[in-house]
Amino acid sequence: MMVRVTLAVLLMCASQLATASLPDFATIVEERSPAVVKIIAEVTAPSRFSRDEMEELEELEQLPEALRRFFQYRNPPAPRGGGTGSGFVISSDGYIVTNHHVVDGADTVIVRFSDRREFDAEVIGTDQRSDLALLRVDADELPFLRLGNSENLKVGQWVLAIGSPFGLDYSVTAGIVSAKGRSLPTERGENYVPFIQTDVAINPGNSGGPLFNLAGEVVGVNSQIFTRSGGSIGLSFAIPARVVRNIVKQLRENGEVVRGWLGVSIQNVDRTLAESFDLDRPRGALVAQVGGNSPAERAGIESGDIIVAVDGAQVEVSADLPHIVGLLAPGDVVDITIIRDGEETLLEVEIGALEADEIARVVTAPSEPGTVSVLGMTVKELEESDEPGPAVRGGVVVSSVEPGSPAFEGGVRAGDILTRFGRSAISRLSDMAAASDGLEPGDSVSVRLIRQGAPQFIGIKVPEND
Repeated sequence: MMVRVTLAVLLMCASQLATASLPDFATIVEERSPAVVKIIAEVTAPSRFSRDEMEELEELEQLPEALRRFFQYRNPPAPRGGGTGSGFVISSDGYIVTNHHVVDGADTVIVRFSDRREFDAEVIGTDQRSDLALLRVDADELPFLRLGNSENLKVGQWVLAIGSPFGLDYSVTAGIVSAKGRSLPTERGENYVPFIQTDVAINPGNSGGPLFNLAGEVVGVNSQIFTRSGGSIGLSFAIPARVVRNIVKQLRENGEVVRGWLGVSIQNVDRTLAESFDLDRPRGALVAQVGGNSPAERAGIESGDIIVAVDGAQVEVSADLPHIVGLLAPGDVVDITIIRDGEETLLEVEIGALEADEIARVVTAPSEPGTVSVLGMTVKELEESDEPGPAVRGGVVVSSVEPGSPAFEGGVRAGDILTRFGRSAISRLSDMAAASDGLEPGDSVSVRLIRQGAPQFIGIKVPEND
C-alpha cells in the first residue's frame, strides 16, 4: 500500500513539474493580442460589361421594377475582390506593419482591431524585396508591440504567432524555432531576407502577423509557408525583427527602401572548389563576376576572390552576403575580408546603392591544330561570333567535351567560354596551354566559365593514377 501511494505521489509530482516547465502562453496572448490587427485589402474588380451591354443596362432602367430586378439578377454587379491578412501596431500613433503581398494592388485597406473597431488605413510604403509594408490609421493612444532582438533567438526556443488564418480572427499557434538564416530566393533571384524557420502552424491569413518570443517581444513577421496541400505542414518562415526594424525606419522616413550594393555575382564554394582554392573547408562567397564601375571593382575585388567576412560578419555560404550587404546603408565604408591565391586580404569598400530596377542574383551553379585538349575538353580561340554578351573579356571556347572525362564530370560543356583556369586568367589559347602545365594527379582546379552570358566557377578533379 505504501509503495502504491509513493508511486502515485511521484507521478503527480512529475506531472506538476512538467506542467510548470511549459511556457505561459496565456499571459503573452492576453497582454499582446490587443495590438494585433486583421488587414482587409479590397480591390474593385473592373467592369465585365462591354459598351453594348452597358447600353442594354441603361435600357433596363426604363422597365418596371419587377422586370428590371429579374434581368439584373442574371448579370449581378462585379464583386469586390481582395484578401485578408494580419498585422500589428508598432506605435501608439497608428503605424502598423504587415506584408507587402497582403496589401499589394489594394484600392482600400481596412484595419480591424480585436475590439471590432475598424479604420481606413493609409499605405505609407511597401517593399517587395523584403515583403514588408507600413500602414497608418488615424488614431491615438493605441496599444502597440515592441520589436525584439531576433539575433538572440536560438534554434529550439519557443515562439508563438497571433493572426487570422482562413479568416478565423486572432487565432494563436505555438511551436519552436527550427532554423535561422534560411535563404528563399525570389522569382527574380534576389535573396535579402535571412528567414526564421519555425514549426508554428501558419496558414493563409497569418501573413503579416507577429511572431513572439517568450518575453512577449516581436522577433519576426510571419511571411511564407512551404506547403503541398495549401495548409500548414510545419514549415513556416518569418522575417527577422532586425530586417523589419531597418525597413520600417526607411519606409517611415522616406516612403521607400534603399539597400546596400556591392556589385558582384556570387556562388557557393563546394568541396572541389575549396580544394582548388586551398581552403581548409568549403566557406565564403565565390565571386564569379564583378560589375563594371561597381563598388566592388573600385575596391579591387576580382573574379575568383572568395569573400569570407563583411564588416566583421562572417560569410559562411554565398547567401549570407546579400543578407549582410543589403542591411548596410549606401555610403557606408566597411572592411571586406577576401581570400585570394590562398591568402586572406582586407579591402576597404564604400557600399553603393541598389536601384529599384536592379537585380542582385546569387549564381548557383548550376589535339587538332589550333586547339588545346585538357582533362577531356578541347578548347579553341574565341571568335567574335562565339561571344554571348558583354560579360566576356577574352577567353577560349570549349569545342567539345569527352563524356565521362574529368571536365565533363566537373560540369564543363561544349560552347562554354573559359576565362580562368586555376589561378591563371585565360585570354587566348596560349594562356590555356601554359595554365594546364604542372597539373598533378589528385589536384583540384577551379575553372571560371561563361555559359549563355552567365559566369560561374566549377571545380575539376584531376584523376589519381591507377
